[in-house]
Amino acid sequence: MSSSVTPTTATTPVTPTITDSATAPDRTGSAPAPDVPDRPRLDWRLRFAALSLIWGFSFLLIKVGTQGYAPFQVTLGRLAFGTAVLAVAMAARREGLPRGARTWGHLAVAGFLLNALPFSLFAFAELTIPSTLAGICNATSPLWGMALSLVALREDRPTRVRVAGLGLGFLGVLTVLGAWQGFDGLDARGTTLALLASLSYPVGWIYVRRTLAGSSHSHLSLTGGQLLLATVQLAVVTPLFTTVPSSLAVGPLLAIAALGTLGTGLAVLVQYGIVAEVGPTTGQMVTYFVPVIAAAAGILLLGETLTWSTPVGAAVVLAGAALTQVKPKRAG
Repeated sequence: MSSSVTPTTATTPVTPTITDSATAPDRTGSAPAPDVPDRPRLDWRLRFAALSLIWGFSFLLIKVGTQGYAPFQVTLGRLAFGTAVLAVAMAARREGLPRGARTWGHLAVAGFLLNALPFSLFAFAELTIPSTLAGICNATSPLWGMALSLVALREDRPTRVRVAGLGLGFLGVLTVLGAWQGFDGLDARGTTLALLASLSYPVGWIYVRRTLAGSSHSHLSLTGGQLLLATVQLAVVTPLFTTVPSSLAVGPLLAIAALGTLGTGLAVLVQYGIVAEVGPTTGQMVTYFVPVIAAAAGILLLGETLTWSTPVGAAVVLAGAALTQVKPKRAG
């Protein structure tokens, strides 16, 4: 649900590192960094499972949050709670925020593309579409990333397998949307917003890769600055387009708090640790579990329904996304 300079948050890693493909998914949206944290005691597989659950349930939490608060308010709360978690982590590790006007300028753009914009778009989308569909739309990020990287990054060569994966993935998107039925019954606005949110992530990754690669600042420092700036952006925008709620909706507020502390704050730290320990290739596999968990959560807890085309199309999307991540064999 990420979103760094040699890291990634839902919401980031499986954020790409600066030396990895820009198509790698990042739910939290954070910039990457070269520092390696202390080896955690909990096995990475258990942390991987926890991360999959956190991001999978993020779409349900967004839906619950919008039942009591405006989309911008949901996003602002999510970012504020997430930033607070990183602030505690930075204090515990005695790390400060990055320095330099240029770095802060790039982090402001990264915070907008990887956090403020996609988080807001998903919140608005879930006003009219099920959380299950939002989770599946989110799985298209690697497809968008592959398409963009072929144009923006010279080192990403368009191999036959990756191009085939791209085509297969978008065929899966059409299946999810029921294209052969003329998209009958589909909320076009909400679905478009969710797809645009998914597109925003790879645009942000490519920007980060071009501007913050090689930064001497730590991942935690950069991500903390990025989320802080995204929070400031929403703090400015939210009062302009929303009014103070007339009553305190406790359930939705708790959902927003969980979304921020777990899906945007803790997830960044967990995912970064996984990527640092087992590498981005294994770390990014979490993307393929998120839509499955999102669909299960929406059906079991929110009573959402699925037609046969939704899970079938989702499986095709994930298969295509997996193919786009296949790296070309090196000569010799």
